[in-house]
Amino acid sequence: MMPRQSEPTRFDERSVDAPNAAEGASLGLALLLVITGAAGLLAAWVITLDEFKLLKDPNFTPGCSLNPVVSCGSVMKSAQASVFGFPNPMLGLAAYAVVIGVGMSLLARGRFPRWYWLTFNAGTLFGVCFCTWLQFESLYRINALCLWCSLAWVATITMFWYVTSYNVRKGFLPAPPWLRSFFGEFTWVLPVLHVGIIGMLVLTRWWDFWTS
Repeated sequence: MMPRQSEPTRFDERSVDAPNAAEGASLGLALLLVITGAAGLLAAWVITLDEFKLLKDPNFTPGCSLNPVVSCGSVMKSAQASVFGFPNPMLGLAAYAVVIGVGMSLLARGRFPRWYWLTFNAGTLFGVCFCTWLQFESLYRINALCLWCSLAWVATITMFWYVTSYNVRKGFLPAPPWLRSFFGEFTWVLPVLHVGIIGMLVLTRWWDFWTS
């Protein structure tokens, strides 16, 4: 008699035992990367166009400059808007295009080795760290908020947590079983909590303005 097959496990134990094996991703993760990459690319593209308009006309007012707090123009004119010697959104044009490319490859059933997934994860980690610095500068140094930047922040945070979750669940990032289980069930909690904290900081930073 053939032995009864065990029930499928939630995590791919094969990838934990052979972490160098090439792995694909679910339709959900592939679509999430395409959507968040497209959102970030849209934000970077609009900001880049406005940056060029500002270069031509220093008095140009971007369409998302709605009031003294939500003032994209103030953010674009700041020194923090060109950290690497060129406008930050130009970096976003390249980075978010890569994310879309990875998502599209996964939709086409592409499979990548562990080093690829970890490199991709490192790129999203850099993006989150850079966004965190920009958030601090925007709230407490520039004293203005850019709506398009905020869209890019949310997109970057979301893709980071879901790519990290994937790597933990696949065993590409070492983690105890309880953490793999948590990521398997509650990945959505982390980006929601992360974005919620930023939202609370924005709310409290300009509390008097929002409530006046």
